[in-house]
Amino acid sequence: MILSKSCEYAIRASVFVAMKSKEHNRVGIGEVSEAIGSPRAFTAKILQTLVRKNILSSAKGPSGGFYLENADSLYLIDIVSATDGNGLFVSCVLGLRACSETQPCPVHARVKPIRDQLLTEFSNKPISDFVADLEKGKYHLK
Repeated sequence: MILSKSCEYAIRASVFVAMKSKEHNRVGIGEVSEAIGSPRAFTAKILQTLVRKNILSSAKGPSGGFYLENADSLYLIDIVSATDGNGLFVSCVLGLRACSETQPCPVHARVKPIRDQLLTEFSNKPISDFVADLEKGKYHLK
């Protein structure tokens, strides 16, 4: 596992909410929780974090719920940054504080290209593409 559990579920929740938003629907915590296989309280916390970080939007009231307005301009990198920060792309895998290009750790040169590739991949495919793939049955959320 390279992403935190919160980030994994945040990605799943964002894709599900984006899919429902495409149909002009808002979804509640219970529906998201069921769709992504996450406990309700944990899902509520994740959704609130995503709203606070301007990834998702929410509305209160009888027709309220969570929704996404910008699935074409939201990328995995946005969700990862909002939930886990950028450590995956910059922190030393051995936990050394001084690891850098000029003072590399023993595995720095082997890990850096993988990190760079992850950053590129996470930055190039919008959530709307994941929704399209989900609708085609290419993958599942739980």
